[in-house]
Amino acid sequence: MRKTFFLFLSLFIAVAVNAQKYPDSYTDGKYVTVNGAKLWVVTVGQGDPLIIIPGGPGGAHLGYRVFDSLAIDNMIIYFDAFGRGKSDTAKDVKEYSLERDIRDVEGLREALHLGKINVLGHSYGGVVAQGYALKYGDHVNHLILANTFHSFIMWQANDDNSNHEIKTNYPEVWDSLMIIRNEGAVSSDPEHQRLYAKVPYGFLYAYNPNNFLSRGRKPYPNAFNSKLYYQMVGKDGDFIVGSDIGTFDYRKELKNLKMPVLIYGGRYDRVAVPRMMVKFKEYCPQAKFVMFEKSGHNPQIEEPEKLFPLIESFLHGNQ
Repeated sequence: MRKTFFLFLSLFIAVAVNAQKYPDSYTDGKYVTVNGAKLWVVTVGQGDPLIIIPGGPGGAHLGYRVFDSLAIDNMIIYFDAFGRGKSDTAKDVKEYSLERDIRDVEGLREALHLGKINVLGHSYGGVVAQGYALKYGDHVNHLILANTFHSFIMWQANDDNSNHEIKTNYPEVWDSLMIIRNEGAVSSDPEHQRLYAKVPYGFLYAYNPNNFLSRGRKPYPNAFNSKLYYQMVGKDGDFIVGSDIGTFDYRKELKNLKMPVLIYGGRYDRVAVPRMMVKFKEYCPQAKFVMFEKSGHNPQIEEPEKLFPLIESFLHGNQ
């Protein structure tokens, strides 16, 4: 997911559930020091802890406040990871890495004095969640992988499919991209990002784009860190994945996960594409797998009435 992920977050913000009875993401959190950095943490509800890991890489937590729906019997823990949102940023972009993000989840668990935790990772957050569960599996009660990626092969399929869709349906944008790419531009260049932003968010990410109409909310600090994004996906990561995202591969290891696992995707997700999502059933055969038929990349927005009862049932043993 490219630079326009910042739009994804702002649109999420527009539809997020943030009723008055819940803590405010802007003011009602606290800073927790993890691996030498201050991370902004917001906690909602009571019960077993469920840590929500946002997507990106580079996205803050605010758009995920729709998961407040689960707070009636779960303690939902939202956080801005290192370099995102209200948390500390790196002095050198080379400090950002997938391994750091994985270690920071464990550091957060320890700093909050939690025992075993439930973990939900969405999109890139699911990449972190898989790495965490494989490395720190003894600390995980339940693992939920939402619209995510099992390998760099799948992330490359995201790039290839997204660009195919743009080329086919937005040829004027594609032609402009090819002009600047032929002159040496790559996807981390500002002009390249500007052209990508001309493609509506809902085109690639939604079953029904009307579910993501902006209603206007005050901006959240550092809602999307594009420098972090391109550090981790590579300077031309919207065409050819590189850096950390160009090397991760969990496919051979997922069968070894011992905790209950729920994996779900969206039929109309043109990013975490269904052709690759269903491969999770082979790589992690012990998992419960669900495809949401009227969702794109965000079933929590498009089919919450089906998703949240599924998660409740999974977490509380009524499978």
